[in-house]
Formats: sequence, structure tokens, C-alpha cells
Amino acid sequence: MKKILLLGSGELGKEFVIACQRLGQYIIAVDSYRNAPAMQVAHESEVIYMLDGESLDRIVAKHQPDFIVPEIEAIRTERFYDYEKQGIKVVPSAKAANYTMNRKAIRDLAAIDLGVRTATYSYATNAAELREGVNKCGMPCVVKPLMSSSGKGQSVIRTEEDIEKAWTYACKGSRGDLQEVIVEGFIDFDYEITLLTVTQNDGPTLFCPPIGHRQERGDYQESWQPMPMNPDHLKEAQDMAAKVTAALGGAGIWGVEFFITSEGAYFSELSPRPHDTGMVTLGKTQNFNEFELHARAVLSLPIPEVKLLRNGASAVVLATEESNETPVFEGLEEAMNTLDSELRIFGKPTTRPYRRMGVTLKYGTNDVKELVEQAQNMASKIVVK
Repeated sequence: MKKILLLGSGELGKEFVIACQRLGQYIIAVDSYRNAPAMQVAHESEVIYMLDGESLDRIVAKHQPDFIVPEIEAIRTERFYDYEKQGIKVVPSAKAANYTMNRKAIRDLAAIDLGVRTATYSYATNAAELREGVNKCGMPCVVKPLMSSSGKGQSVIRTEEDIEKAWTYACKGSRGDLQEVIVEGFIDFDYEITLLTVTQNDGPTLFCPPIGHRQERGDYQESWQPMPMNPDHLKEAQDMAAKVTAALGGAGIWGVEFFITSEGAYFSELSPRPHDTGMVTLGKTQNFNEFELHARAVLSLPIPEVKLLRNGASAVVLATEESNETPVFEGLEEAMNTLDSELRIFGKPTTRPYRRMGVTLKYGTNDVKELVEQAQNMASKIVVK
């Protein structure tokens, strides 16, 4: 049995804890608030502010874990290098966690060091620099905080009047204490994919079938697997994903995002952990879901292959109001009265507008477009009170 310190305890962390416990591991779940989803299924829990390096040091010293598994961006990741020197395995590696928690580090690694194709981009630490970046990248362009998740703080600049608003919105959406943004030239893409990529300590790099997704307000609303696409473009994306993950090092699952255009794949972003769009794999679309793959890779357990079993789709269940009351879900029975479907309620203790509270899963041999519509229909029946 290994002891795993999970930093971040949302819905993705919860599924990872379940996967690890099924393999006999011991989990301590950490977050900034009590009763976070992963805490509800972990052996122990801690509540700290993870951008406080001393608090992070304290719980690492207290628990002496074998593995540290980050699930969120807002962590004092530079401490990870010291933990590795102490003999603790950081997942996938201290370098990977440190680089990918900041869009600047990972983008420069991909575009400059590795020569991977990306959008034109620039950085800004204030509204004036943002204006310069917009001039360089042209309009329309996309603005993102260097440190954020689930699309928070992202917006599109289409006119001069949007620049100031984009800066303010990005700062509000930034996680942690970093006030810097990346400006990206707009890519006329046909669709986006998440390419779940599995790196192993004692095995080859593996790829899950590509996942398509749709976003609103910078956050995913539906995802489906597989995404029908040109095999040459998929191979190009796989080569890019293999190159970037190899440069970062370590074992685990990575959510590598690409824009797919008529001319091929453009690298967008990378997360060194299970990806929210990958929740579609909870519908048994693959022989192992993304959390089981992450657990096996982290623990150096064999993954003989990753293969598609059936088509699937997911749709999010969102809250509409802000409340500190324990949420109540109406319409579950009606939603669940759907053949070949599943439902996950995450167990978040509070709500706010557009907060992701659950996910519906629909699977089968149907075309993925039809499955998406059915998953959406299920989600529409559920009301969060």
C-alpha cells in the first residue's frame, strides 16, 4: 500500500481516489474547504491554502506520503522540487507540475524549445501590455490568465473596447497570486479535441481515442468520444503530445488539447492529470476510464492497451444560484429513466451560478451527435435547488 497526498479534491480528484482505493492505496485529500468531493471518499483530509508554502510543507512533513498528486493549478509548485529531493514522487514530475500550472512555461516549452505548432501569442502584465499583445496577434484574439482552470477568466477580444474589459475579467478569473495573461491569435479551427495521453515508467506512451467537446464561458458543456477526425491530423496530434509529455517527464495521464484545422493540429494547452472533458470515459467508452489509467500509471502498474469499447457522450449539470445550503437535486428519477446511461452527482457542499454539480453519461452504438443530444436531454431534467 502506498500513501498518496492529493492536492485538490474536486470531482476529478474524487474519481481518482475511488480508482486508487480499488487498488488498495491510502489517500489523504487536501483542499481549501471542508467536505470537498474527494474528501468524502478519502481516508483522511486536510484543509489548507495551497499557495501558502509553509502550510504545504507542514502537511507533507506530517503525512510523509509516497506520492504527491496535484489536481489543481493554484499550488506553490516550486516546493515540489524539494519534495522530490526528499524521495517523494511528484506526479507526473516536479518539472511537469511546475511548468503546466503556468501557461507561460508550457507554451514557451512547446513553441520555442520543441517547435510544436501553436497560435501566435504574447504576454501581458497590465492593460497597456495587453493592448500591445492584441496589436501583435490581431483581432479577434483570445485572452487567458496564465493560471486558471475550466476556462475561468477567458474571453475573446473583437474590438478596442473589449481590451480593458478582458484584462479585468482575466484578473478576476486568475487562480493564485499571478496577475499575468496570455494573448493568443485566433485560429480558424474546425473543432477542438482533448487527447488523453498516458505516459508510463515501464511502458510505451499510449493514447485514448480523441474526445470532442463544446465550451461556453470557457468551460466544457458536453464531450463525446470518439471525435471523428482525419487520421493524419490525429497522428500529428499524437506526435506533438508525445513530444511535449516526454520533455516534461514522469508517469500519469495528461489532458492535451488541440485545435484541429484544415491544415492540421495546433497545440493549445496541457494538464498533467485527468481532464474534465475526459469524464465521458466514466461511461465505459474505454476498457479503462481516465482515472483508472492515471492510477495505474502513477503506481507503475501495467496498462496492456487502451481501446475503445463503445461511443459515449457527457453533459454537465450546472447550478443556477449561489447558496451555502446543501444542494438538493430534483428530476433525478426522470433523468435516470434512460437506457444505456449513467449519472454522477459530485457532492459539492455549496452552489454558485454555472458551478458544475454533476454529469450525465450516455453511451451506445449510436452516432456521437445523437448521444450528445441524449446526454443534454438527461441533464436538462435535473434542477439544482
